[in-house]
Amino acid sequence: MSKSKPPAGCPCGGPALATCCGPFLDGWLDPARQPPTAQALMRSRYTAYTLGNEPYLLATWHPSTRPTERIIDPEESLQWLGLEVKSALRLRQRKVEPANPDEDFVEFVARFRVAGKGQRLHEVSRFLREPDPALGGAARWFYVDGEFPEKA
Repeated sequence: MSKSKPPAGCPCGGPALATCCGPFLDGWLDPARQPPTAQALMRSRYTAYTLGNEPYLLATWHPSTRPTERIIDPEESLQWLGLEVKSALRLRQRKVEPANPDEDFVEFVARFRVAGKGQRLHEVSRFLREPDPALGGAARWFYVDGEFPEKA
């Protein structure tokens, strides 16, 4: 009896790309296929980085902080190794209704290798949910910016 190879997991750590981040990356111009939470957006952005999907990254970057230059260098020897979500701050720390339900923060560590040297990016990212003209005014989560916690 031959064994079939199980489908590869999503780069963000989810079960499979097709059922995890894939629908968001494939449907970034579809109002019905937007990440429902800041954490889902952060995971899909990590996946977009691993796949070199710059259009998705730019579309989900808040216009006030969106870079104008390229964000992915195809010549760079970069290999993404894994993602660990440390916390979705609103979900864990706030048991009551948040002051602004359209703002959220997600802390994560992304591991990667550049030219053979392992590195990690530890960030607390800030996200806003706002209407997007590209989606006919439908609301979507945007990555705004991030802070890098001090090493303990």
